[in-house]
Amino acid sequence: MQKGSIKKMRTRLDDVVQYELVLDETILMNDLIGEQISLKWNGIINCQKCNKVTKKSFGEGFCYSCFSSAPEAAECILRPELCKAHLGEGRDPEWEEKHHNTPHVVYLAASSAVKVGVTRAEQVPTRWIDQGASAAIIIAETPNRYEAGRIEVALKSMFTDKTNWQRMLKNEIDETIDLSVEKWELEEQLPSDIAEFFSDHDEVTVLNFPVIEYPEKVKSLSFDKTDLIQGELVGIKGQYLLFKGGSVINMRRHTGYYVEIF
Repeated sequence: MQKGSIKKMRTRLDDVVQYELVLDETILMNDLIGEQISLKWNGIINCQKCNKVTKKSFGEGFCYSCFSSAPEAAECILRPELCKAHLGEGRDPEWEEKHHNTPHVVYLAASSAVKVGVTRAEQVPTRWIDQGASAAIIIAETPNRYEAGRIEVALKSMFTDKTNWQRMLKNEIDETIDLSVEKWELEEQLPSDIAEFFSDHDEVTVLNFPVIEYPEKVKSLSFDKTDLIQGELVGIKGQYLLFKGGSVINMRRHTGYYVEIF
């Protein structure tokens, strides 16, 4: 039995994506697929920023105070075009300089549809794994988050910026998607003031997840409704654990929840 506060599972791209859950010790989650596991929540949530106990989690693991003030929960996390790090501004200019005034990429990711997204260059391919994408390609490389956000906004009329998580978990993949074709068709459509960031990168990264059985119907579980989640682990995709019968739990959504796993 291991115990501790849930953090986003660590990942590594291999022939099949490898997952690690860090509690008291590091748990190699791929080794548990096909096994019966239990997750027991003890009722405690620790803020991922200040580590204080909070009655309710906001924005994937923050207490309300940190959710309102921490740069990790700022509006530009979800809307990069609002980032002000390149101006030396933001909730925490020093943090923003380190994390947002750094190279970013704009990418296309494939699953049931083509999604456009933004992430720090150093987060490739982690971001794609966390979203459960079947494949992804870089379309632009920018010096900061703001410029990447501007490109994402320009492409939202052509691509979604949301992941349909239920279809992703059911592995409903559109096999007709060709990301290379999608990318190069964009080159002439980008506004001239952001076309300079278009990337020559042409590698499509394919992601294979450790799943032995995809659900036909998805039932989302939460520790806010039950303190014990158990069953046969049949796969992991994105940041979700998949159980036999279609039950799933988003581990990232439960950041800070103190659990025992056995």
